[in-house]
Amino acid sequence: MASIEYRAKLIKAASLIALGGNLALGVFKIGSGILADSLAVLGDGIDSLVDILIAVMALVVSRVVSRPADREHPWGHGRAETIATALLAFLLFFAGAQLILNSVNQLIFERSREIPGRLALVATLVSVAGKTLLAFIQSWFGKKANSAMLRANARNMTGDVILSLGVLAGLGFSIETGIAILDSVTAILVGLWVIRSAVSIFIETNLELMDGSAETDAYQAVFDAVHSVPGAGNPHRTRMRRIAGLWDIDIDIEVNPDLTVYAAHRIATQVELAIKNRVEGIFDIMVHVEPSGDHLRGDTEGYGLSEAEIRP
Repeated sequence: MASIEYRAKLIKAASLIALGGNLALGVFKIGSGILADSLAVLGDGIDSLVDILIAVMALVVSRVVSRPADREHPWGHGRAETIATALLAFLLFFAGAQLILNSVNQLIFERSREIPGRLALVATLVSVAGKTLLAFIQSWFGKKANSAMLRANARNMTGDVILSLGVLAGLGFSIETGIAILDSVTAILVGLWVIRSAVSIFIETNLELMDGSAETDAYQAVFDAVHSVPGAGNPHRTRMRRIAGLWDIDIDIEVNPDLTVYAAHRIATQVELAIKNRVEGIFDIMVHVEPSGDHLRGDTEGYGLSEAEIRP
């Protein structure tokens, strides 16, 4: 599919930009953190190294999702992006947890610490500027490619900006007041923020891995599309799931039981076209045709949603 190839190119471009930007920021912040004796800046630099791993992972994903469907993967390889996003969440979680453990260790076992040097302030200001630009770029590419992974990375980098601002505030207080312990306290808060971002990304990704969707507006758009086609009625057993940012849709409709197979098939085809005109980013649509009144037989259909189930 051309759209999948285009998305892969966008993901690759965004990943290369993120890789170069985070590599430069990470090396600069880690070096500055060591020279200025600032655990908070060092932790901020380690967070950038995690972003480098994320960018490398995204480059790998861009190659995998562009592969065509095969016998082992009849739906294509789009789920690789979702899996990579989940791995991103785990990387962030463990990076945040490690930073907290190191900072707590500093507070408990090292009673005296040097006041961080002013180089730490410079490094943090550079980090704020650089991460702001990277977050904007990742967000733009994420929207353009409709990529959950890039959007999650943009959110992560936005969090990094707030994280760096927190580091900046902590360093400022530490340097001005002469209380070195504030650097370690700031590092703990940074770690907590990273863990919070990780949990948020994982919850969103888990919904997609479980073939779930909280987007009721998309369901309503599908039902409206069915009602716009003459002869199509009672849309039900509707299931929508994301595959690499694209919709895979299954839906049952009812038609006049006296229609020929050919006529019923034409209605189903019109329903597919109507849905594609109302819902952006379609991967595949499967329309199952039933005779009108078939639902009155009382058979239990355990999957999918009807209009009544999405209305408040």
